[in-house]
Amino acid sequence: MATLLEARHITKVFGGGFFQTRNQTVAVEDFSLAIADEPPSITAVVGESGSGKTTLARLLLGVTAPTRGAVLYRGRDLTTLNREDRRGFLRDIQVIFQDPYEVYNPFYKIDHVLETPIKEFRLAKSADEVRDLMEKTLRAVGLRPEETLGRFPHQLSGGQRQRIMVARALLLHPRLIIADEPVSMVDASLRATILDNLRELNRQFGISIIYITHDLTTAYQISENIVVLYRGSVSEAGDVQKVVRDPQHPYTRLLIGSVPLPDPDRVWTHRMRVPDEDQPAFPIHGGCKFADRCPSMMEVCGQRVPPMFQTDPHRVARCFLYQSAPKIETEKLGDVFVSRSASAES
Repeated sequence: MATLLEARHITKVFGGGFFQTRNQTVAVEDFSLAIADEPPSITAVVGESGSGKTTLARLLLGVTAPTRGAVLYRGRDLTTLNREDRRGFLRDIQVIFQDPYEVYNPFYKIDHVLETPIKEFRLAKSADEVRDLMEKTLRAVGLRPEETLGRFPHQLSGGQRQRIMVARALLLHPRLIIADEPVSMVDASLRATILDNLRELNRQFGISIIYITHDLTTAYQISENIVVLYRGSVSEAGDVQKVVRDPQHPYTRLLIGSVPLPDPDRVWTHRMRVPDEDQPAFPIHGGCKFADRCPSMMEVCGQRVPPMFQTDPHRVARCFLYQSAPKIETEKLGDVFVSRSASAES
């Protein structure tokens, strides 16, 4: 199975200088993930603010260089790509940002956003072909060209601007789209529309998607597999059905327990535990990152970093609660993911 994009043991550290350890922030730590060229997949990366999601997106896009490890495009390190390979990478890997307004130049009409990649990658030979391609792509994401083209960004709604960015990505027929919080800044009525657009890109056009979000609900709706990040490290990962319906890691349980439901009789069972005064305070430096918040903390949690344990064929959890299960190396994480066909059968 050919790999399209792979993160191999990447770590990103900010601050502190080259030889210093003070004032350093580890945004992403020892993260590995491989996206196959086929079949097309949708993988969600979920975590609270500050968990390293956006840094991870920038690393995968080659915008930020990892402190350690490497990001590979078709087996080649991004930092060593020649001009031709770099051009292939920019065409195959597209991105949809959280705030589409920041991408637009307010002095240019919407047409400019779509015309630029068409001309850059020579997707059309004439002005008529350019116009036809733009109109066709806009319709593919549910927009009417006559109501969109010729307008300035401020004349369109946030949902329209975001769908235009989806259209821009679609123009290049990429193999993978990295969507960084694509629905967090649009109102609820438009979220379903944009999520449907992403789902259609996957099913109809065969495009894989890495869906980065803090919203477990939309991650559950759109993805087949999920990776839960906590402070830059994988806490739990695998089949989204298993992880969301029956979370194993204490952090995942807290995340899911914090999702509000319209049920006044609901009992909130996954509250964060406040440690008792008589409970021994285990040192957490060098141990599990979640130990100081964990309702299941054990002495070993403050002494060693837990490896990933494969708790069933399609799930892993980085927690000593499952130390009787077999360990799995970080770079083997993709082996537990389900394919689209297997997910549909379940």
